[in-house]
Amino acid sequence: MSEANQRIVFVDIPKGMPGPESFRLEPAPRSEPAEGEIRVRAILFSLDPYMRGRMTGRKTYVAPFEPGHPLAGYGIGQVVDSRAAGFSPGDLVVSPALKFQSASTGPARGFAKIATREFPLSYHVGVLGMPGLTAYVGLLDIGGPKSGESVFVSAAASTVGALVGQIAKLKGCRVAGSVGSEAKRRYCVDELGFDDCLDYRAAERLDQAVAQVCPGGIDVYFENVGGPLLDAVLKYINVGARIALCGMISQYNLERPEPIYNLIALLAKRACIQGFIITDHEQRRPAFLADMTAWLRAGKIRYREKVFEGFESVPEAFRSMLSGGHLGKTIVRVAADPD
Repeated sequence: MSEANQRIVFVDIPKGMPGPESFRLEPAPRSEPAEGEIRVRAILFSLDPYMRGRMTGRKTYVAPFEPGHPLAGYGIGQVVDSRAAGFSPGDLVVSPALKFQSASTGPARGFAKIATREFPLSYHVGVLGMPGLTAYVGLLDIGGPKSGESVFVSAAASTVGALVGQIAKLKGCRVAGSVGSEAKRRYCVDELGFDDCLDYRAAERLDQAVAQVCPGGIDVYFENVGGPLLDAVLKYINVGARIALCGMISQYNLERPEPIYNLIALLAKRACIQGFIITDHEQRRPAFLADMTAWLRAGKIRYREKVFEGFESVPEAFRSMLSGGHLGKTIVRVAADPD
């Protein structure tokens, strides 16, 4: 990894899957902190599916990336200079909008100090960060699972999906999921404790595959994928089912979304589907952190990461994250952890 002051810039709106041409590695300018600001040396960044939506040029629930400007997202760094009360050089901080560059300056209000080193730093953008909170709120607050109910989660081997399935098991539910390979299917069943799991790439008919892994129907569906899988699941929801709509990753690279034909099931089964954005639920963070740290300490939650090294790896890491090319949370490390 280079010690030069570098940054990854978003080049232009991609068509389909973003490739290397969507990113540019270039020198990063230096800026000194003004009053109320801190300068932060980046240590690692998180790559997450929502970032693809920021590459469309359209504003949704978050502003789009601007061509010619650095990527930004969840990241961890160390304060090297501060003109803000409460922050000192050496402090470790996490931000939801850290610029993808070696060092950057910004208002201190955009950062939170990491108070404990009980867990690896990277956990604070993963299992103890946004993905963990997303799984916790989406399943418990929107899905509302009850002991003995059937929970189905798509993209079950993803960071969010894997945590949803494990939390549902802790709540006494029967859990099944969908993944895109036999290795991921075995991971969910053998390592994460899912009761069953389907490989959608190997299924001749998705609806029949869903029926096979959910023989009693589906009470709670945690949706990460959308498209034909959502259509298949709707055929097997139970009366009063709850669907937590977290993402639709199968649609992000399409110019025209795929149609859903079975929406009438929501009426017939008196079911509820609710989309949610995790930034609307910050009040749940203390309860989430209390529960998740306890589960981690007790060994009740399993968690994996895939670490890519250096800014040069961002295009490969981004593509692998969107295509499901690896197991675990996608991390790009650009500097060594401090001692």
